Amino acid sequence: MRYPKFAGLFYEKAESLLLKQLEDCFLDERGPGSLPSEKSKEPLQAVIVPHAGYMYSGPCAAWAYKAIAEAELPDLFILIGPSHYHNTSGFSMETFETPLGLIRVKQDFARKLAEKGNLKQNETIHDNEHCLEVQLPFLQFIFKKKMEKVRILPILISQDANLTNIAIDLKETLIETKQKATFIISSDFTHFGPNYHYVPFSTDIKKNIYDLDRGAIELIKQADSNGFLKYMDEKLATICGALPIALLLKTIRTNKVLLEQYYTSGDVVGDYRNSVSYASFLFR
Repeated sequence: MRYPKFAGLFYEKAESLLLKQLEDCFLDERGPGSLPSEKSKEPLQAVIVPHAGYMYSGPCAAWAYKAIAEAELPDLFILIGPSHYHNTSGFSMETFETPLGLIRVKQDFARKLAEKGNLKQNETIHDNEHCLEVQLPFLQFIFKKKMEKVRILPILISQDANLTNIAIDLKETLIETKQKATFIISSDFTHFGPNYHYVPFSTDIKKNIYDLDRGAIELIKQADSNGFLKYMDEKLATICGALPIALLLKTIRTNKVLLEQYYTSGDVVGDYRNSVSYASFLFR
């Protein structure tokens, strides 16, 4: 069992307050403006969502979760985020707990994936990682009446990962198990300012942050994994989930990539001296 480590920090700890906070994310002026409603006939393969505190990035994330709620429920959600504190990759097979209850791993899929050899169970790296935990209350909120059917596979990716091989493993495992997955990629975008040791410009900060992110966003919309990673290297960019994003682009074939929302913490607080960017994508 993995107990919640970031309740009371990134999101509300009390169940009633958390439910209200999640609802507010959907209704916020930067959110989609409404709760999930009618089902969509358009398939949804994946989303990219931010993982900061809900007061900052929650409304941005709500765009992706509204689309997930309105799409067909898959056999599992494959959550992929960056390992912020370890240099190794791996998945967890533990049941996760949040203030809204339990959320379980798709055990048979995890075991089949492990047999491929490129990604193994690694519980240690998940112990103090926030980037996937903060996604789970959103899933529990939108599927509160059918949580017994929701299964996940939480994966953290670091520099040791062979993205091409893992992408092949994921595709093969989905085919062999005859299961349908929706990918949830957890990533914030540019981390700018002295707090993040990244100050590539000192004037027109808001415009330059937007331009920097726009270059990455366009490559994601083109599903160009190699171009995206090259851009990261050239700009010394600080998109923390760059490797999970590149892994997604190597794993799926997409007909349409939509940027649903983008803003920065600087926009929220009106101060760009230290700013983190947030983006919400849909992959149809």
